[in-house]
Amino acid sequence: MKILVLNCGSSSLKYQLINMETNEVMASGKYERIGEQEAFLTHKIEKEGKKIKLENPAYNHTEAIDFTLKQLTNPEYKVIDSLDEISAIGHRLVHGGEKIAESVKIDESVIQVLKEYTDLAPLHNPACILGIEACQKVMPGKPMVGVFDTAFHQTIPKEKYLYPIPEEYYKKYSVRKYGFHGTSHMYVSQRLAELENKNTTEIKAITCHLGQGSSICAIKNGKSIDTSMGLTPLGGIPMVTRSGDLDPSVVMFLMKKENLTPEQMEELLNKNSGLAAISGMVPDFREIEESSQTNNEKAQIAIDEFNYAIAGYIAKYTIALDGTDYIVFTGGIGENQINIRKAICEKLKCLGVEIDENANNMRGEEKLISTPNSKIKVYVIPTNEELMIAKETVRLLK
Repeated sequence: MKILVLNCGSSSLKYQLINMETNEVMASGKYERIGEQEAFLTHKIEKEGKKIKLENPAYNHTEAIDFTLKQLTNPEYKVIDSLDEISAIGHRLVHGGEKIAESVKIDESVIQVLKEYTDLAPLHNPACILGIEACQKVMPGKPMVGVFDTAFHQTIPKEKYLYPIPEEYYKKYSVRKYGFHGTSHMYVSQRLAELENKNTTEIKAITCHLGQGSSICAIKNGKSIDTSMGLTPLGGIPMVTRSGDLDPSVVMFLMKKENLTPEQMEELLNKNSGLAAISGMVPDFREIEESSQTNNEKAQIAIDEFNYAIAGYIAKYTIALDGTDYIVFTGGIGENQINIRKAICEKLKCLGVEIDENANNMRGEEKLISTPNSKIKVYVIPTNEELMIAKETVRLLK
């Protein structure tokens, strides 16, 4: 069985074709600048390690998906003979609100839910809808499954997801904590159970998805019981360009002083804040982290604030779990930034965390990086959201 996994952005399309008999990625790639004459596709044939850049105007997602599918059967470097070999399409979807608590087969009701929660994910949900509708045109009748970032967190208890504001806003507008990166947190927690030779119901873990967007999740008995992101992906720890948690008065104060509209404030908090704002540098985590190792005081402050916030959430979620057995680092930063993992773990010595510096001295590997004496095991587990989406797609098809 072969599953096509799609992740649609407003002007981009990421994809993987996965053979589920072997979990092998057959082809992958990214279409960028959709909607422009200068749109281009970077297509990779995984087995050969061959990467091809194809400049091709795509003015909408239908054109982009149609051109992408043609590359899978292109005689020069085809990985399948016919699109009939694709059993189904798995979509990475973002916000399903309270109405979708698990992966679902996509029909019109799912599209309506995406539309309903567009206000809470204005950058993501419209793009998800475009991707679904494009697939309906290009491959009519092909089964499709949606795996929502928010679904994994629907097990969070009410006392942890309700905000201390008048209840009418929850009832009228569904204002509450939802959480994101659920597919990644679910994948690494399941992989952790496999590595430890345990059932997921035996696992108490804190998973740290650290990347351009970052979130922390407390997982007990295979279920999310709390997470750092909130109503939107803006909440939680400070990120590369996102503010993370703030005193709400900061928002009102700045709007009054600078005469900012809600849209301008949203732009400021999402795209012009975070570590880039503190450091005064370009929004590239690697550059900020490298600069923090020199005498750049602003970069040092930015990285220290990032590490402190993560360690604080880990300590908080240790309480939520009544003690944790595992801490897992994943995501681009979590998997590759050696100094970040070390600094966070050093802040957790009071919890009995001991990091093995030799084991930690690696990038992108699946590895236990704590010492045998550490009271909490610390792992690095590269995330694989695409494989998780493909697995969920197969599960629902069966």
